[in-house]
Amino acid sequence: MDFFEHQDKARQKTGQLVLYFALAVVCIFGALFILASFIFSRDSVSKTILWDPALAGIVALGTATIVGLGTLFKVISLAGGGKVVAEALGGKLLSHQTKDLPEKRFLNIVEEMALASGTPVPPSYIMEEAGINAFAAGYSPENAVIGVTRGCIEKLNREQLQGVVAHEFSHIFNGDMRLNIRLMGTLHGILLLAGIGYYLMRIGSFSGSGRRNKDSGNIGMALLAGGLGMLAIGYIGAFFANLIKAAVSRQREFL
Repeated sequence: MDFFEHQDKARQKTGQLVLYFALAVVCIFGALFILASFIFSRDSVSKTILWDPALAGIVALGTATIVGLGTLFKVISLAGGGKVVAEALGGKLLSHQTKDLPEKRFLNIVEEMALASGTPVPPSYIMEEAGINAFAAGYSPENAVIGVTRGCIEKLNREQLQGVVAHEFSHIFNGDMRLNIRLMGTLHGILLLAGIGYYLMRIGSFSGSGRRNKDSGNIGMALLAGGLGMLAIGYIGAFFANLIKAAVSRQREFL
C-alpha cells in the first residue's frame, strides 16, 4: 500500500468515525426520549407512551436546541482563529525581528512550507516548554497558526523540525482543524446536557425537601429523576463521543 492509498484509507475511516459520532448523538436523543417517557407516564410502561410522537418531537426539539446552542457557543468562541487557541495555551507570537537563532530557523521553515504548500504564511507561536510538541489551530488557512514548544526548536535539527512543521501544514491543508472544531463544538453541546441535568437535579432536591404539598413533592421528584438521568446520559454520551473524536484525530495524522 503506497502513501496515497494510506491517505484514502484514512479519509474513509474518518468518514466512518464521523458517522459514528452522529449516531452517538442520535443514541443520546433516544436515551432522553426513554427517560422522558418514564417520567411523564402515569400508567404502566406498556401503555405505548414510548411511541408517543408528540413527546418524541418535544424531546427531539429540546435535544437539538441544547446541543445546537452549546455547539454554536463553542464554535463562536473559537471563531477568532488559531490565535485564540494559541494564546489560551500560553503561546507567544514570534516576530521576524527576533535575534534568537532557533526562533529564526523555525520562522524560516514556516515560510518555506507555506510557499511549498501554496497556503498563506501562518503566524508562529512558541510555548516555553521543554518537551517536544507542536500544533496547528484555526478555522481556515487564512486564520490558522502554527505553534511549537521551546524544546521542539532547540532539540531538533533543521531536517527534523522541517518534518514537524510540514506535518502541521498537512493539518491546515486537509481541513483537520475545521473538522476538529466542529467535533469539539458538538461535544460541548453534549456536555451542556449534563450541566442542565445537574441544575435540574439541584432544583428537584430543593423542591422535594421540607414541608411541601403533594404536587410540589411530585414535581421535585420528577425534576430530580430527570436531572439525574440527563446528567448520566450527558456524561456517558460525552465519554463515547470523546473516544470517537480522539479516533478521528488519530486517523487525520495519516493524511
